[in-house]
Amino acid sequence: MTLNKNSDLATFAQRILSWFDKYGRKDLPWQRAKTAYSVWISEIMLQQTQVTTVIPYYQRFMQRFPDVLSLAEAKEDDVLHHWTGLGYYARARNLHQAAKNIVELHAGTFPNTLELVMALPGIGRSTASAILSLAQGQHHSILDGNVKRVLGRYAAIEGWPGNKQIETQMWLLADKLTPAQRTADYNQAMMDMGATLCTRSSPACSRCPVSQDCQATMLGRPTDFPGKKPKKTTPVRSTLMVIPLWQNSALIYKRPSTGIWGGLWGFYQIDSLDQLEQQARTLGLENFSVKFLLPFRHTFSHFHLDIQPIVLLLSTAPKAQGIGENQDLWYDLGNPPALGLAAPTQQLLTALREDPFS
Repeated sequence: MTLNKNSDLATFAQRILSWFDKYGRKDLPWQRAKTAYSVWISEIMLQQTQVTTVIPYYQRFMQRFPDVLSLAEAKEDDVLHHWTGLGYYARARNLHQAAKNIVELHAGTFPNTLELVMALPGIGRSTASAILSLAQGQHHSILDGNVKRVLGRYAAIEGWPGNKQIETQMWLLADKLTPAQRTADYNQAMMDMGATLCTRSSPACSRCPVSQDCQATMLGRPTDFPGKKPKKTTPVRSTLMVIPLWQNSALIYKRPSTGIWGGLWGFYQIDSLDQLEQQARTLGLENFSVKFLLPFRHTFSHFHLDIQPIVLLLSTAPKAQGIGENQDLWYDLGNPPALGLAAPTQQLLTALREDPFS
């Protein structure tokens, strides 16, 4: 950290709050009739996802699950269905399990201490602090991606925030700057600053309330801070997705609860064409023709997955035997059920509905 004598730490929060009073976001859906539950849902959805993307998902989710009890009592498929397309599905599974824990361990009332909130699945220190400060006005500092960027530039922190030592420096600075009064407004302001002014590639330094003593601005290098994540070559994997079709229905199955696409419905996958006949026999499928759809790439945070879809057009009904080792379902393209679908599965089912095989 390179804060120097020109840094006016004493008025930092005051300047941020004055900016927030004029320009901050105050009418987002989760800011109306605020509760710990509504803030919790929004904070989980906003992890690695932009506000504009989250808003319609949040509104649908809250309409279906208006309180912690309705979420706790819901089936996992229903929860994942309302998350389909939002990505990072472990967030939804953790939400569901946390809701059950709140009902079982806290009589359905969202806990109100940092330690108890952090004990819930999928909630770290920053998210717990955000929930308690935004919903209840408690004095806790936060450190999400936007706040890291604002603080990293203000103090010209060179290192990558994913490094534990750098993150510790940022927490110390966040704790030092977060005011005891109007903590909720301050934390919201810091998130708004990072999202609307102190953006990743085009920071609006001329409109920033703390630019006069921002170390990165004074150095003329705002986009150099905080430090970037060390680059790695993104690995590429490949798979073949098998799509049996019979009477306008496609065979899918529910994946295991852990791992990629855990708990979501998707197509069976094979590694090579040599395995296609064996996979078909295992599923009780025979008398079919094969059609290859255009391959496409699905990108995860840590690898690319190249997908070759293979449609099996059945000319006779599938055998009953062979289906059932997993939880299988013939997905009716004309009357689709409400299920949590992996993104490539949803993409392929949509394509099949729009351009069905005759």
